[in-house]
Amino acid sequence: MDRIEMAAVLRRARERVHPADVGLPAGARRRVSGLRREEVAQLAGISVDYVVRLEQGRGPHPSESVLTGLARALRLDDDERDTLFLLAGAARPLPGQIVSVVRPGVQRMLERLSDLPVLVLDAKSDIIAWNPLAAALLGDFTRWPRGERNIAWQRFLGSPGRVSLTDEEAEATESQTVGSLRAATARYPDDADLRRLVARLRSESRRFESLWHQGRSAQWRNHHKTIVHPELGPLHLDCDTLLVPDDDQAVVVYSAAADTPESSALSLLKVMGTQQVATAR
Repeated sequence: MDRIEMAAVLRRARERVHPADVGLPAGARRRVSGLRREEVAQLAGISVDYVVRLEQGRGPHPSESVLTGLARALRLDDDERDTLFLLAGAARPLPGQIVSVVRPGVQRMLERLSDLPVLVLDAKSDIIAWNPLAAALLGDFTRWPRGERNIAWQRFLGSPGRVSLTDEEAEATESQTVGSLRAATARYPDDADLRRLVARLRSESRRFESLWHQGRSAQWRNHHKTIVHPELGPLHLDCDTLLVPDDDQAVVVYSAAADTPESSALSLLKVMGTQQVATAR
């Protein structure tokens, strides 16, 4: 493990990523050009002290999950991620493992779609990127621990948050969620994080275990969802899924038809900004 060089790589990467790149508000009193250490810690799902020690070249040997979280938080491309793993003395991710880093082209698209709430999910349903409007609509994802920043975990062990579903919609969503994880396990049988997620869901959620035994596979589909916003009330939105086949990721876009109350609400949400309206679940 080359602690000194790894520390330099982490510091340089943090300095070049801006809050808007990762769906965070910049704030009015920012003294750094890039991300704060606190923000990197939130995005990576680790403690601030851990980030500080790594950047000072005195941290412990990071696990693969920590390295993956840092690579995702700092928007490292594949080559940069591999370098980080090698400097940490860890084996770089091999083909056949889930890609949890957003490629630059998808990140640019995320930045351009500033008028619509957008999320990016990896193959195991982790929320790996979002834009500020998505945080304003659905809540501040950085407040979720990294292991819980997952659609399936929230559905079965957490909270639906601001998504309001009828009984029929909830049943269909749960079935599709379980089916997508079953399909992912077939594609990535050696992915350790996926195995841990499925094992936990099966052991802690009777509903998940029941659906898992049905043996159905599925992919994410387009939906019509109702989001209950704490300030704007119920918003009935189209939820469309765009696939990134090379990385097996899904870009989820929320939208509304022109000249509707929901369209006006999304415009108002953008003006209000994430600092005023983004709250915990």
